[in-house]
Amino acid sequence: MSFLFEKLLKLFFLFSIIPFLLSEKLQKKYDLKLHPQVTYSLFSGPKKVGEVEEKFLDETSGLAVSRKFPELLYLHNDSGGSAEIFLLDTLGKYRGSILLEGVTNRDWEDLAIGPGPVDGESYLYLGDIGDNFGVHEELFIYRFPEPPTVEEARSVLPERIKLRYPDGAKDAETLLVDPLGGDLYVLTKRDARNSLYKAAAADLQDGSTVVLEKVLEMPITLSVAGDISADGLQVAIKNYWVVYYWERDPNLTLEETLGHPAKLLPYEPEPQGEALAFSPDGNSYFTLSEKKLRVQPVLYRYTRLPAPE
Repeated sequence: MSFLFEKLLKLFFLFSIIPFLLSEKLQKKYDLKLHPQVTYSLFSGPKKVGEVEEKFLDETSGLAVSRKFPELLYLHNDSGGSAEIFLLDTLGKYRGSILLEGVTNRDWEDLAIGPGPVDGESYLYLGDIGDNFGVHEELFIYRFPEPPTVEEARSVLPERIKLRYPDGAKDAETLLVDPLGGDLYVLTKRDARNSLYKAAAADLQDGSTVVLEKVLEMPITLSVAGDISADGLQVAIKNYWVVYYWERDPNLTLEETLGHPAKLLPYEPEPQGEALAFSPDGNSYFTLSEKKLRVQPVLYRYTRLPAPE
């Protein structure tokens, strides 16, 4: 049933994206604001910064921007792909890859950067959290320090952390790591109100199994990507149509922040956009789609606008 539901949703998406594409064309031609609920005063509309031409990046699902090299992007493919993270620059040009030793790509869905065991070090968190049929009892998080140099090819042996839901298997495509404390969050996809689950930073140990805590149900569905800015003060979550955005009080937990109403940010409709990430300075965010309908994936950048005087 869940497989049929997914196919129906994707069919609905293919039909529903047509008016979005038309509205974008009209907006660009006539400078119309056809979606008045979208906040245009915070970030610009999309700027196409490059096409991703590498054939091996055809099902991009996870995206993160390096903390050490701000013009470097980390990406990975969806389920069944190689156990690699690919490196591109912010113009979409290939820079190298990282092979994860002893790991398979069961259903990799998202990538995050955040703190880890060593203070002051940035870590990559790769989420094997997809589950189209709701059959996997365990999720896997692979964690390793961000490499100190950019190389054409390298391999790493990552930490392996198992996660379990407290209430049964679920499909998810959004992984968040909180820079303000290191807690890890997984946001489900297919329920009518997507659910946010939490693993405390102290429990994220190599080889451990962590039972997630359900902390919030959100009034959004089909979440496919998300990120928290490096300073922890901005949060973005997207589904296939909308980017939701929160500005965070540092005294609030992430779940308290996401319990508040979101703003909607500008978003270029994509054939199957499942990747979003902030730049390290928080002054822009990137989106990227899988390759669908023979449409070449385009890397878009949205830039923070100056505050009104």
